[in-house]
Amino acid sequence: MPSYPGVYIEEIPGGVPTISGVATSVTAFIGSALSGPFDEPVAIGRFADFEQIFGGLWIESSLGFAVRDFFLNGGNQGIIVRVHPADASKTVETDFIGADKESANQGLFALKKVDLFNLLCIPPYNLQDNVDSIVVAAAVKLCEDRRAFFLVDPPSQWTSKDLAMSGIATLGITSKNAALFFPRLRAPNPLRNDQMDDFCPSGAVAGIYARTDAQQGVWKAAAGRGAALAGIPDLSVSLTDGDAAELSKLAINCIRRLSSESTFIWGSRTLEHDDRLVSEWKYVPIRRLGLFIEESVFRGTKWVVFEPNDEPLWARIRVNIGNFLQELFHQGAIQGRTPNEAYFVKCDRTTMTQDEIDGGVVNMEIGFAPLRPAEFVVIKIQQLSIGQPT
Repeated sequence: MPSYPGVYIEEIPGGVPTISGVATSVTAFIGSALSGPFDEPVAIGRFADFEQIFGGLWIESSLGFAVRDFFLNGGNQGIIVRVHPADASKTVETDFIGADKESANQGLFALKKVDLFNLLCIPPYNLQDNVDSIVVAAAVKLCEDRRAFFLVDPPSQWTSKDLAMSGIATLGITSKNAALFFPRLRAPNPLRNDQMDDFCPSGAVAGIYARTDAQQGVWKAAAGRGAALAGIPDLSVSLTDGDAAELSKLAINCIRRLSSESTFIWGSRTLEHDDRLVSEWKYVPIRRLGLFIEESVFRGTKWVVFEPNDEPLWARIRVNIGNFLQELFHQGAIQGRTPNEAYFVKCDRTTMTQDEIDGGVVNMEIGFAPLRPAEFVVIKIQQLSIGQPT
């Protein structure tokens, strides 16, 4: 610093970078629309944007209705991918995952162009149709690769509790990154003189998720009386308490209308929750919290790339991640009377072999207690350091 009188400022860099939490409710929608670019993700912040760019509601597609319900129920960050230029009723797989679509980043795979999305909705091709199982499988795989969560709509054939219970086995999804909601929503259709129609629930559910995230955090279950759906006067199937209990055992999240009250989401279980399976990711908020932590830490530790892979680096990583988890602990996202009961971070010679250390591989192990103190769910994250010790 100068030795003569005056006021001087010296900027001193912090010892450890800060991890910032990523967004949690950016919702991608894929389907047909009246207008707009094909196979290009377009970010929108309100339904008026969808009307202006993609033409609004269209009787031949359920996409617009799902996007409308998303914003009506609290959503504020949407990404739209318009597929197939022709008649939506003649869609095949769906235009979504056809030959060369993945290599060209088109259809479903146009989302590879997006930096971040958290939730994915693929509404049925039209109000009466279903999404092909091969498309659903590809969507699940994409969500698992991108640390996103897929909201699955019930097939139109599920017109009763029993049909839903027998149909879940043929759905063929047991992913921890997906959840299914039943039944379909029933509401007036403004394109049919307000006649009652059945609509897919995924858009409205995504809106509730976004609203709950903003108000309470991604770790809060978007279910119960705090998860009322707006603009939904009826359902395609009425469910009792007993029905909901039976369906829940098979990982089917119910939507219920309680007497003269509102319509509510009445379940929060992933498709790995089937009671015949044993999964630490069986609850949606736990899985979504895990995805949030994993994505935030992965992005927030990219600074390690140019650092020597040795103990000083590992110590900084432990502090880096520990500070992030400590903030979640203070917010009540993870459980415990003390930080030691709520989380742990490992990054040392117990998480890496000597060959990995020599090759620049940095393995981080993170445990957090979402339900009970010291009952940790563990995730592992890997970065590559190309710096060499001097």
